[in-house]
Amino acid sequence: MADPAVQNLDSTGIVLLPPAVPPLAPGCILCVDLDGTLVKSDTLVDSVLYIARHRPKDLLRIPGWIAQGKAAFKRHVTSSVTLDVEHLPYNQPLLAYLRQQHAEGRQIYLATAADGALAERVAAYLGLFNGVLASDGAKNLAGGNKLAAFQEHFGENFSYIGNARPDVPILTVCQSPMVANPDAALTSGLRSASIKPVATFTDRSATLKSCLRAVRLHQWAKNTLIFVPLLLAHHWTAGAITGGITGFLSFGLCASATYIINDLLDIDADRKHPRKRRRPFAAGDLSAIAGVIAVAVLLLAAFTLAFALPNIVTAIGGFDPALRPYFFAEWLAFYTVTTLSYSLYLKRMVLLDVFVLSGLYTVRILAGSAATIVTVSTWLGGFSVFFFLSLAFVKRFSELEGLRERGGITTSGRGYKVPDLEQLRALGTGAAYAAVVIMTMYISNSEVSQLYAHPIRLWLVIPVLLLWLSQIWMLASRGEMHDDPVVFAITDKRSLLLGVLMAGIVWSAL
Repeated sequence: MADPAVQNLDSTGIVLLPPAVPPLAPGCILCVDLDGTLVKSDTLVDSVLYIARHRPKDLLRIPGWIAQGKAAFKRHVTSSVTLDVEHLPYNQPLLAYLRQQHAEGRQIYLATAADGALAERVAAYLGLFNGVLASDGAKNLAGGNKLAAFQEHFGENFSYIGNARPDVPILTVCQSPMVANPDAALTSGLRSASIKPVATFTDRSATLKSCLRAVRLHQWAKNTLIFVPLLLAHHWTAGAITGGITGFLSFGLCASATYIINDLLDIDADRKHPRKRRRPFAAGDLSAIAGVIAVAVLLLAAFTLAFALPNIVTAIGGFDPALRPYFFAEWLAFYTVTTLSYSLYLKRMVLLDVFVLSGLYTVRILAGSAATIVTVSTWLGGFSVFFFLSLAFVKRFSELEGLRERGGITTSGRGYKVPDLEQLRALGTGAAYAAVVIMTMYISNSEVSQLYAHPIRLWLVIPVLLLWLSQIWMLASRGEMHDDPVVFAITDKRSLLLGVLMAGIVWSAL
């Protein structure tokens, strides 16, 4: 017999069959928990995040709700939010088992500490349950209260599936105890009670893999913009290089924190997206509480490095009178505040969201200037504004093109509509070619001859840059572009080849 603790998935992660489970006794009532069990996330936390995303002012009411008790708090939150139960991250092996038991005529009850209104909606959507036992605004149905409810309704004739430490007393007395994605405290408690579950329904990615996906290390490629002022000025000093590396690490940690914040606030919308629903928090592979802790740790590390940067640069490269002690930290703080504003509000503002998104790239260059003590030229500033504006339009255009192919009309939480596609294409391609024009003007400038021995060779960069920008817009128009052009650029072989070619041209011009 197959190990009941192993989920039956194919190589793509699609559930084929429920795990092998020993047959339950005839007439035994099957009870299943909701949060962390049937659903991999915590619906209460999901609801609070929904409030933070859509009605942040209501967060001020939460302390008063909590003061009324857990059950009342859950009732207030549930009545304030209409959580999308269709797209919740259900534990697929467990769901398959419940469907199997339902087909065999087994009585199944959804038993949860979540508020009854939400539990009833989940039960109605799944259509598998004979009844619901849940918190009612006065009594919190958890731990001892849940066990008492089971004994009142079913006596000793019930089986239970749980996931957390408060479920230990129930699993100790029930028939055929089962667990789903059990936490360490539950596993330890069952071991102490000498209880071995007859089945474990596991549906989650490896924690380390999920953490790496959550911090989006591939997005750190954007932070190489920190080094752009250093590279273009050919300012190769120990202090400048040290400042660039320190700034890169600091920005990377901060950016990872803001990505997590964005993912937490966008959980509800991400679950409706064909690709973003696989993100660790939307998929329930990481808890939102873990995400909040990670944000605090990453931001602390980022700003510790930012404030230490002047001392690090001075220790390696010596004192430089041009070094402003906390200039880089100020740019990092500006980036953090702007990104949070974007996640909370600005991303819903049509067009303004694109300008803010593109501006965050330019902020990285300005922060790099502060870290490396290299002044940013007006040419670089102008080029970056138009170049990154075009990439931001590519991102929105690709999302909207994907929505059109799926038969949608309006983007969730964005405000863009399918008829906007042609206008976005015009704005984006216009910005792309404006960036190329600025590049040609820069190459024609007399200042270039002071930095390059063979400035005429830089003209070869123009057709390569035109080819790459034209390519991404062509692919976006065909619906073949990744939502994020940066991800596309670092994974597409042709883009990488063109990047190496441009670097080689610039090197030959030195």
